Amino acid sequence: MRYVPDAVYTLKRELRDIFGARLRSLVAYGLHTDEAAGAHDRGAHAGTHAHERTLTQTMAVVDTVAHDDLRACAARVGSWHDLGLATPLLVAAHEFERSLDAFPLEFGAILADYVVVSGESPFNGLNVDTADIRRACEVQARSHLLHLREGYLETEGRGDALAVLIARSAAPFAALLKSVARLQGLSTHDAAAAARHAERALDLPGGIVAEVVKLANVSEISSAEATRLFPSYLDAVERLASYVDGWSLA
Repeated sequence: MRYVPDAVYTLKRELRDIFGARLRSLVAYGLHTDEAAGAHDRGAHAGTHAHERTLTQTMAVVDTVAHDDLRACAARVGSWHDLGLATPLLVAAHEFERSLDAFPLEFGAILADYVVVSGESPFNGLNVDTADIRRACEVQARSHLLHLREGYLETEGRGDALAVLIARSAAPFAALLKSVARLQGLSTHDAAAAARHAERALDLPGGIVAEVVKLANVSEISSAEATRLFPSYLDAVERLASYVDGWSLA
């Protein structure tokens, strides 16, 4: 059973207070699949990084978004964060469908794992084009590669700086792998499973991609570990960028 945190229903009431009948729908996405997982998330606030990882994500589709609406929402954002909610995505109904091709990975991720909390599903009859997903995956992969190279130069050879670079890039890398998995029709929301799939697809030594992905759940690693990991990590991202560039439905 899909567990929806109580905070999401608080958000629904407060958005209804702000937008009234203009609130068409509210969805939560990226949720765990049972109440025990939800309870675990509510307790996982030992540090700043853990708190950021466990914020519940939502999207609200409304008829219109005026400045007064934004101001009213801004006044509540602090309390929403305290409840464990990420800042909600606010999308005007007239721009929603036109946004699917502009943000295929973002909306693809929502489509792959969402729960309607209020109103009707905004995705009824809609889908994200596979070609748009492939193009976005390539942009994301090449951007990740360029930032890793640039970041390495900026470490000036210091292991502690390299450790920070790898730790901060692990979560975006995990998200990229899940996007590539969705591109290939794999309905997985598990970063570890996406990592194993990538290792097979890219013919990489077992474990290197999964090892980096695991770092998305930690705030720091040692200089020695970073120095050991980086060459294989960089090679994996280079292969991934080339793989997505040459990928096709055929």
